[in-house]
Amino acid sequence: MTIKTTTAQDGYSLLELMIAITIGLIVLAALVTIFANNSRARTEIERANQQSENGRYALQLLSDELHNAGYFAEFNPGTVLSPDSQLLPNIPTAIPDPCATNVASLNSNVAVPVQGYDNANAGNIPGCLADVRAGTDILVVRRASTCAVGDAGCDPLVAGAPYFEASTCDTELQQAGTGHFVLDTSTANLTNAVHQNHCTTASAWHQYRTHIYFVANNDKPNDGIPTLKRAELGAGGFTIVPLVEGVETLQIEYGLDTTVPTSGTPAVYTANPGIYNGCAPANCVSYWRNTVAAKLHLLARNTTITPGYVDNKTYTLGLLADGITPNNVGPFNDAFKRHAYEAVAWLTNISGRNAP
Repeated sequence: MTIKTTTAQDGYSLLELMIAITIGLIVLAALVTIFANNSRARTEIERANQQSENGRYALQLLSDELHNAGYFAEFNPGTVLSPDSQLLPNIPTAIPDPCATNVASLNSNVAVPVQGYDNANAGNIPGCLADVRAGTDILVVRRASTCAVGDAGCDPLVAGAPYFEASTCDTELQQAGTGHFVLDTSTANLTNAVHQNHCTTASAWHQYRTHIYFVANNDKPNDGIPTLKRAELGAGGFTIVPLVEGVETLQIEYGLDTTVPTSGTPAVYTANPGIYNGCAPANCVSYWRNTVAAKLHLLARNTTITPGYVDNKTYTLGLLADGITPNNVGPFNDAFKRHAYEAVAWLTNISGRNAP
């Protein structure tokens, strides 16, 4: 006789199923929360890293430019003594127009390697700039390229761009009113114009550069991202090039060598050599010519907001032109995180010429 047996198979009750689903949802919610928090933290770290890189890069860029200010190959602009000097160019009797592109102005402006505009506003913004952020400084640097045309790795000749060549030929240097250098946009006027020390080989050509650094309100039109930009002198005029996003404010204090005789070191710092000590125009030009250092103060911000954050800080970026009052900006009371950067740049060419 065969005996059949049956095995009871029990399933989950509805209550057990609901409890399991609830526990699963709680675990899932916890995982989503952890993922979201990690994602926000990663995004914030990326913002901070980008801001730090941008701020440091902007400082390095400006410092390197100032190190090269006043480099004119073998020519020493310190030999230009007065407006009635027989040497070329004559020292300007007023602060030069940085946007001038005619050859006569370019030659004259060689005498002023560095100049600036304190707290840009509608009344003191050079005409070749656009979208300048109000209240920020503008820096002008004049120099020759450290690369000569034809050297390996150097830029090729650009037709119509200004080029500089310095003479080291004794007979040319003894001439009155000419022969020390040639600066022109015409290759015809540059060819065999001045020569090297044996007076037979033509001097090398270096592209002449006027760089104007400023903070713009936007990187691209109407994007609202403040950006460090540079106007570059080239063939036919100036071209504006964006450099570093997120740079919101640039403030500069210039170190002036006011000692007689000059020492090559700053005796005083001022945010505006153009009005320092109530100077008359010619003396103001002299202060710019004897700028040997610069304190760079830069405020950089994230390019995107941090939800839930409010920037209620005040940032001190050096001193105002009176040399006493702190140059404070903020609080901005917005959701952008910011950081202030500063560095001291030495103007090697000018300070070296001023040193005894």
